[in-house]
Amino acid sequence: MNENVETLTAHKIAIQGYEGSFHQIAAEGYFHESIDIIPCPSFSDLAYKCSDASITDGGVMAIENSIAGSILSNYQLLQGADLFIKGEIYLQISQHLMALPGQTVNDIVEVRSHPMAIYQCRQYLKNYPNMKLVEAEDTALSAKQVRDNNLVGVAAIASKRASELYDLEIIAPNIETVHNNYTRFLILGRQANDVDESANKASLYFGVNHEPGSLAKALTALAEINVNVSKIQSFPVIKKEWEYYFHLDVEFENLEQYEQGLEALKKYSNKLRVLGLYKKGITL
Repeated sequence: MNENVETLTAHKIAIQGYEGSFHQIAAEGYFHESIDIIPCPSFSDLAYKCSDASITDGGVMAIENSIAGSILSNYQLLQGADLFIKGEIYLQISQHLMALPGQTVNDIVEVRSHPMAIYQCRQYLKNYPNMKLVEAEDTALSAKQVRDNNLVGVAAIASKRASELYDLEIIAPNIETVHNNYTRFLILGRQANDVDESANKASLYFGVNHEPGSLAKALTALAEINVNVSKIQSFPVIKKEWEYYFHLDVEFENLEQYEQGLEALKKYSNKLRVLGLYKKGITL
C-alpha cells in the first residue's frame, strides 16, 4: 500500500470516468492494492458517492492539470462537501489516438474524447482540420464506445490502458501538445487523517475581512515562518458581491511549523477550515 495511506483502508473507490481512465490509473498507483472501481459519470456524482459509506470507501478526484490549470468546480465541490483530503498523487498524462485495428490516421473522420484531452492535444489535431471533434464525458468511455459500436473511421483519445482494455490499436502515440503534462489527483475520504508527524502538506480554505491588505497580511504571516503557499485559488462568496474565500495548499517542514501557520492565518481570517493534513504526493 502507498506509504501516504493513513486512515483510509479502501476497497471500493469512486473515480470520475470508467475502466481504463486516468483516474483509475491514479487510484491504483496510490493504493498499490486490488481495489474495486466505482465509475462516476461526473465529479458531482463522485462527491456524492464518496459521502455515502454504503457505496464507497473513498474516492480519487482530479483537481488540476499542469497545462489546462485548475478544475474550479472541483474546488467548489470540496468546499461544499463533507469530505476530507487524505492524500494526493501526480500522474504524467500521455494521450494516444486509437481506433479499431487495421486503420490509419488518414481513415479517421471523427475523434472522440473528454474536452480536456482534446484541449491537451490541440496542436496535433490542428494538422487534421477535416476530423470532427466530439466531446465526451470520459476518455476511456470514448474508447469503449468505439469498440462496442464497431465504429470504423472514428478514433478516441485515451490512455494506453484503455487501448489494451478495449482492444484498440494506437495509430498515433503521445499526441499531447506538451509532453511534460501532469495531473494532480486528490484522495478523498469521509474522515480526516490521524495526526502524522511525517505530514508536510495541508489544504484549507479561509476567508478574510473585506478590507485593504487583509489577504496580503495573511500570506505575509505565512511567509515569515517559512510556510510555502504552493497553491492559492479564489472563489466568490455567494450573496456577498465582490467578496471571496480562498483555497490554500501549504507545505511545511514539521507539524510545529504547520500549527504556527494556522495560528497566523486565524489572526486575519473570518472563516477557516482544514480540508486535509497529509504527505506530499509522489509522481507516477
